[in-house]
Amino acid sequence: MQVKRIGLVAHDGQKKNLREWVEWNREILVKYDLVCTGTTGKIIKEALSKCVEKNYFDNHFTILKSGPLGGDQQLGAMIVNGDIQMLIFFWDPMESQPHDVDVKALLRITTMYNVPAACNRATADFLISSPLLDEEYECTQQDFSSYTNRKI
Repeated sequence: MQVKRIGLVAHDGQKKNLREWVEWNREILVKYDLVCTGTTGKIIKEALSKCVEKNYFDNHFTILKSGPLGGDQQLGAMIVNGDIQMLIFFWDPMESQPHDVDVKALLRITTMYNVPAACNRATADFLISSPLLDEEYECTQQDFSSYTNRKI
């Protein structure tokens, strides 16, 4: 079975919350490939470096660009290509973001491609503790052919 990839993202107001969640779940998370946007990735790497060997980061940890600089879009492309199996995105509901359209697009893509996404700690806890996380799981995909084949 292929190792699953988990995307991790947090807005500035939620980075501390995501770091705490990652530290709490580190023994589970290090079994998977992790893909993070810029600053979030640096914070997560620092949090995990206390409990994993350096070569883990060489082989199982990817840091994309910062969200506002295209990282959200990079992550979305990975979802479209089937390279991300779960997204943990602690977004800040109280703060407007300069890249809100990218955030909305990322969440839209997770819905379109039927990728489980957690936007808060409780949902992330449910996803990370699901027995499906360690099993082969085939996501059903919606058929968009009526859209792509429409006459313009």
